[in-house]
Amino acid sequence: MDLMSIMGALMGSPSTTGISQATGTKTNDVTSILASALPSLLAGAGQQASQKTTAESFAKALEYHAADDTSNLASFYGNVDMTDGAKIVKHLLGDNSSSTIKAIAKQSGVTANQAASVLSTAAPLLMSLIGQQTTAQTKTAATQAAKTSQTSSLMSSLLSNVDVGSLAGSLLSNAVGGTTTKKTTKSTAKKSGVDLSDGIDVGDIVGLLGNLLK
Repeated sequence: MDLMSIMGALMGSPSTTGISQATGTKTNDVTSILASALPSLLAGAGQQASQKTTAESFAKALEYHAADDTSNLASFYGNVDMTDGAKIVKHLLGDNSSSTIKAIAKQSGVTANQAASVLSTAAPLLMSLIGQQTTAQTKTAATQAAKTSQTSSLMSSLLSNVDVGSLAGSLLSNAVGGTTTKKTTKSTAKKSGVDLSDGIDVGDIVGLLGNLLK
């Protein structure tokens, strides 16, 4: 699986702009919320894929969301099911989802309702992006059990190759208009070879991942 393309699509300007428009949240706040939440969301996805009680249903959910048309994110977010998104967030964050969202909101400088709204809007795209990759790699599996096992292995590989916490921290500290000052942002971006003056795009994700891949 390719975390680089998943991150690029989720954190890129078309996505954050779409979420901003759908939720009424400033684009820079959307970026901060997503960066703060990604370690927990991806860790939760890994747990869902690996636990016996949830692995099969999670694999089926990924296959279902893989059918979503993500070619036009403006259209995708214009029709996103936030109720379904809220359920996804709750599954991924687990029993402590409320306290986790509050912590994400505090770190991002927004309200808990804003953070919950953004995550509920973004979660279906995250599932679609992961699902499109897992489905492409498990389509030859002869049985559901084999597909579930392969999905678990793919998620494990995805999370073991990258320090997601460090990646998200870099995204957050470099986010334009985030909690850092413009001077700090420009300095950090210059050192990492990343240009965030026009927002985060795929090239910026590639630059950050290049320093974080193990």
